[in-house]
Amino acid sequence: MAETKTADGQEQASTGPAAQAADRPVTGAIHHVELWVPNLDRAIVSWGWLLTSLGYRMFQDWPGGRSWQAGHAYIVVEQSPARTASRHDRCRPGLNHLAFHVAGRALVDELTAEALLHGWKLMFAAEHPFAGGPQHYAAYLENADGFEAELVAG
Repeated sequence: MAETKTADGQEQASTGPAAQAADRPVTGAIHHVELWVPNLDRAIVSWGWLLTSLGYRMFQDWPGGRSWQAGHAYIVVEQSPARTASRHDRCRPGLNHLAFHVAGRALVDELTAEALLHGWKLMFAAEHPFAGGPQHYAAYLENADGFEAELVAG
């Protein structure tokens, strides 16, 4: 929200059109990502833990799915009866992985260690944490359903 000064020099939040426009997402920003999962309970354990650890908050919950939101964007896991496969294959056409900014190397390391307790396994372990190259400190994680999440130190 924009700040303005009152006549006596105090700062106050502006609620006018400019402040409201500044709070809106920019054109082209991701609105949401929806992942169809074969097992909602398993997805809630892995994705729910990861997204919450990254600062997302639970946003929606219904019998076939759940979502977590950060800012204007949210991520959905849904066990849809219309899905055609029992496991995600990141090597097929479609989504390969989701990559997330992480505050620093220490947090990448902490999240990587904890991820193993929440349904994730470390990919490219022999090259970790530089599997993406010598200047790219990241963890590549895969859950039991074949989804990959990349945690990138920023």
